[in-house]
Amino acid sequence: MQYNDWFFVIIFLPAAVMLYYLLPLRLRYLALLISSAAFYLLSCGGRILILLATTLLVYVTGICLEKIQLEFQERKKGLPKEERKLLKKETEKKKRRVLVFSCLLLFAILFSVKYLNFFCQNLNLLLDRFRISSQIPVFHLMMPLGVSFYTLSAASYLIDISRGTCQAQRNYLKLLLFLFFFPVIVEGPISRYHQLGKQLEEGHPFCYETFCEGLQLILWGLLKKVLIADRLSLYVKYVFNSWADVPSPIIILGVCCYTCQIYMEFSGCMDMVTGIAALFGIELEPNFRRPFFSRSVNEFWRRWHITLGSWLRDYIFYPISISRPFQNLTKKTREYMKPYYASCLPMIAALFAVWFGNGIWHGAEWKYIFYGLYYYTIVVLGMLLEPLFVKVTGALSINRESRIYHGFQIFRTFCLVNLGMLIFRADGLREAGKMFFAIFRNGMTGKETLAQALLGHRIGLMEWSMFLAFLLLVIVIGILQERGIRIRKTISSRALPVRWCVYLAAICLLAAAGAYGPGYGTVDFIYAQF
Repeated sequence: MQYNDWFFVIIFLPAAVMLYYLLPLRLRYLALLISSAAFYLLSCGGRILILLATTLLVYVTGICLEKIQLEFQERKKGLPKEERKLLKKETEKKKRRVLVFSCLLLFAILFSVKYLNFFCQNLNLLLDRFRISSQIPVFHLMMPLGVSFYTLSAASYLIDISRGTCQAQRNYLKLLLFLFFFPVIVEGPISRYHQLGKQLEEGHPFCYETFCEGLQLILWGLLKKVLIADRLSLYVKYVFNSWADVPSPIIILGVCCYTCQIYMEFSGCMDMVTGIAALFGIELEPNFRRPFFSRSVNEFWRRWHITLGSWLRDYIFYPISISRPFQNLTKKTREYMKPYYASCLPMIAALFAVWFGNGIWHGAEWKYIFYGLYYYTIVVLGMLLEPLFVKVTGALSINRESRIYHGFQIFRTFCLVNLGMLIFRADGLREAGKMFFAIFRNGMTGKETLAQALLGHRIGLMEWSMFLAFLLLVIVIGILQERGIRIRKTISSRALPVRWCVYLAAICLLAAAGAYGPGYGTVDFIYAQF
């Protein structure tokens, strides 16, 4: 079941909302748990058992970590300073062992259902290369829905308990609800317990204003998904399947269309799930902040899939970059190189782990690993060449704060992101390379003329006009939001007839121009596979 299914929108979601507000406040978390279990069963069936068992592991580990900390608090009373230090060191070691063991189990489950096939296939290729006849069997395990999002949320919960930033949940059902709350299990956002867990446990009274804003977000997300992303998916599929036979401008257009498709779909999904959570009075963390206004790749990834970036920053980048070995390395290298470059070394090492993790998290294919390392290379080169850029722009008297230079930076970032999207969408790493070089080789030739390739394949002049008009609307709204104008608040403040004219126009547009009818089907969310 998808968030854009009519069954979900018309039947499942209203039933879940009604059940939530019919129960007393203290039991409303049970309504969310029942709805989440029903959603998961309808989507994945028996694979829910994997999450139930894994949640039990997380539940027991969390209590063990807290118990170790409480024992330390009791035992340290009245001890001399030196003994307290030794006891603290011993306690930290004990917590670290429990945490590492449980996280290894968590990620072993993720590895077995998501990466085991990839590992076995590549190991078999390696054995073939060395002419070793024995082969490792390839297992075809069914991947539970949202297992990557679930695993990262579970790991952050345990790490935060170990760090003392949150308390262990003693109610298994409440922890279960946090880990597979149905609006976030498919595509995120990747939630932290201190932000989402407490909200889920508390019952929320009905708030008309929050409820209306939630409905607005759901409608806006549906427009992005069904009106634009699903229609563009047909054209994107055509270009990526036929790139060898179409002119270069069509390949470039197809890549840009895919970038637009994945943005409209992923940000549309985030709008929808944020709106769905708002119907229950729950506020989710933002996952997008107008990424195509970014002036660098670094900024782009601070605005795109924000919760994944913050997870990688807090649990991978910081622990590595501020670790004692790397800090010692920085001190030693200051004697041989400039302080700026010496201070970059821990960040370069930590960023490799971050971007490798970002790539492999997206899928068990080499293209995803290369996709992550592509951004790693850009970020590291930008970091190392920054002093040179400052000198060159200074020598050329270029004002780096001018609007023209900012516009150039935005355009440059957009081009780099599109190249990354080509790698991300191509059928494989080799295919991505061939498609990239075809941009320069194909020229204006192809089996189809430029006009035929542009205005065919279920995308005619009317569809392009509608797409460009909606894209312009998204850009205008993004500019207004960048300036601090809250569009939903503005609409809600208008008179009732004006508000309902806007809502009805959007609903009619969705019904009349959405990707429905012969040749169309419910298009699965791209990020749901991760």
